[in-house]
Amino acid sequence: MKEHDMKRNLFLLAAAITTFLGGCTLTPEYTKPASPVPADWPTGAAYHETKSDTFAPTAVGLPWWEFFTDGRLQEIIWIALNNNRDLRLAALNAERARAYYGIQRAELLPTINAAGSWYKERVPADLSSTGSAMTAEQYTVNLGITSWEIDFFGRIRSLKDRALEEYLATDEVRRGAQILLVSSVAQAYLALAADREALKLVAATLETQETSYKLIRKRRDVGLASELDLRQAQSQVDIARGDVARYTQLAAQDENILNLLLGSSIPAALLPSDLGSVSPPQEISTGLSSELLLRRPDVLAAEHGLKAANANIGAARAAFFPRISLTTAIGTASTDLSGLFKSGQGTWSFAPQIVMPIFDARTWSAYDVTKVEKEITVAQYEKAIQTAFREVADALAVRGTVNRQIAAQQSLVDAVAETYRLSNARYTKGIDSYLGVLDAQRSLYGAQQGLIVLHLARLVNQVTLYKVLGGGQ
Repeated sequence: MKEHDMKRNLFLLAAAITTFLGGCTLTPEYTKPASPVPADWPTGAAYHETKSDTFAPTAVGLPWWEFFTDGRLQEIIWIALNNNRDLRLAALNAERARAYYGIQRAELLPTINAAGSWYKERVPADLSSTGSAMTAEQYTVNLGITSWEIDFFGRIRSLKDRALEEYLATDEVRRGAQILLVSSVAQAYLALAADREALKLVAATLETQETSYKLIRKRRDVGLASELDLRQAQSQVDIARGDVARYTQLAAQDENILNLLLGSSIPAALLPSDLGSVSPPQEISTGLSSELLLRRPDVLAAEHGLKAANANIGAARAAFFPRISLTTAIGTASTDLSGLFKSGQGTWSFAPQIVMPIFDARTWSAYDVTKVEKEITVAQYEKAIQTAFREVADALAVRGTVNRQIAAQQSLVDAVAETYRLSNARYTKGIDSYLGVLDAQRSLYGAQQGLIVLHLARLVNQVTLYKVLGGGQ
């Protein structure tokens, strides 16, 4: 191959690359949709306490190990982050999406291959140009580019941008899975603590009921109590026994949930004995504006999906324009293997191709599909923001009212406890029937259980608020 021909070939290849790098793109300019929710958090009687968190840290800027102050819970969460299968799958999905993005990005670059071949055939006399039989033999070695599409109109770059946004969306899904796991472990831990505390309550109640039953049976035996009083006392013993079995079951199921979330058996030393043994989470601020929601992983994932749909429009538009591809090779050829790399045996080929679409009705339908898909992703993005706003508003409503509920319930417990004491004293003195004691016992038992439920609701809502504000990563 002549020296100037090789230089000419390399010059043309470099010019093609330069033209490609300076090519245009047909992707529409991305504009973020306006937020479909109010800028301020809701106000009203249910939210009157939500303005007192000005100096508390925001959820997004607070790592989970600082939000959860209980040491045993922190250790459990670490175990879950290392072993949970759902989180592992989310991380692997993100890695797969990143690899797909690498594949799509590589489409912008030419694929260079080296090839060697040996060709030998016998040509009979009647087919030979010389009129006599001959044997043809050829050796070749080539280095070249096969069907490299030069992206003048940005089709491949649009597909690359779409793959990038899809990867980023998948990574946000992974972050969301981590936040969900952290909050789920904490809520399951608190539920176990509450059920164990309730189990202690019903066990103590059963012991009290059995003592009362034995006392009333002795009174019945000496004629100081009726058979009705004894049967009523027995009914309370049976109810308490059933509740002990029920809360024993619930506590066991709570442990099973924790084991599933952790991906392994939870050490007994890390299990809580009751809600009082759990250090409460740190108080957090909702921030000054609902724009904080735009940093939630699910909202960011929806926005990346919107950007991917926008980039896909560019690829659909580029389908209306010509596609230019290049196949080129340089190498050496010889009829003799020993002469393959001798001077003057060089070969080269240069074969650009342009394909101009004339009529293909599918391209118009594909373009319409991309526009509709973008509108769908806009709606999904807006819905994600609206859902996030509602979740935060619900958590704020609970935070604004739960302390009042606890105070009222505590007052109820105290009042019913005093009622029970007085009713029991009056029954012992023979002033009232056992029915009053029975009614007071039931009321006290229910009020104590309700107080445990409200304490759990307050702690779980703190975790929920932290989660829905985007904390926990």
